[in-house]
Amino acid sequence: MARGGEELKLLGTWASPFVLRAQLALRFKGLSFENVEEDLRNKSGLLLTSNPVHKAVPVLLHSGSPVCESLVIVQYVDEAFAGAAGPPLLPVDPYERAVARFWVAFIEDKLLAAWQKVFMAKTDEEKAEWMKQTLAAVDVLEGGLKECSKCGSFFGGDNVGYVDIVLGGAVPWVHATEALSGARLFDAGRVPLLAAWLERFGALKEAKAVMPDVERLVEHAKMKQAEAVAAGAAGDN
Repeated sequence: MARGGEELKLLGTWASPFVLRAQLALRFKGLSFENVEEDLRNKSGLLLTSNPVHKAVPVLLHSGSPVCESLVIVQYVDEAFAGAAGPPLLPVDPYERAVARFWVAFIEDKLLAAWQKVFMAKTDEEKAEWMKQTLAAVDVLEGGLKECSKCGSFFGGDNVGYVDIVLGGAVPWVHATEALSGARLFDAGRVPLLAAWLERFGALKEAKAVMPDVERLVEHAKMKQAEAVAAGAAGDN
C-alpha cells in the first residue's frame, strides 16, 4: 500500500530498463508497491485493458487507475505523492525543471536510441558505428551531469532527481554491455563524473532493492540475440 489505503501496482518485466525507472521512482519517493511480472508473449487481460493503446509495460495502477509510459509514470509519482517521505524528483524552479527535462530528452533521443541499435545491428560495421554514436552521446552527457549537479553527487544535486531516475534505469545494462562486449560506456578515463555517478547511484539502497542481477541480464541478452539470429536464418530460407 502507498499511503492512506491507496494501492500501487506496477505491471512490468524484470529486464526492462523502462520498468526499472518506475520502480526507482517509487522507491526513492519512499512508496511501497506490488510488482506484477508480465509475460509479453502472453499479455494479461489486466495489461491489455490498462494500456489498450500501446499494450506495453510499464503500467502503474494507482487505486485501479492506470498511468502508462515510464517518463509519465515518474513525473506522476513525483506529483501525486508530493508529500511522501522522499525528496521531489523534479526541481521546484521552472528553469531547472526545464533543464532536467532537456537532459532526459537527450538521454532518450541520442543516448538510448543509438545504444539500442548496437544490440540490433546485423553487421560488425553497423555495430561499431552505433557504438561510436553511443559513446559520443555519453561524452555530451558528462557535461550535462556537471551542469545539473552543481558540484553535488547526482544530476539532482545532493539528492537523486528526475534525470538520475531516467538514466538509473539503464545502470544494470551498462554493466551487462561491458560483460557482453567489453565496451565500457562510462569509462573513468573518458567520463570521470559519469563513472563516479554510476558507482554512487548503484550503491544506494533504494537502487539495490530493485536492480536486476547483471549475470541474469547477460544470459537474457544472449538468449534474445540467439533468437534473433535463428529468426533471421529462418527468414532467409
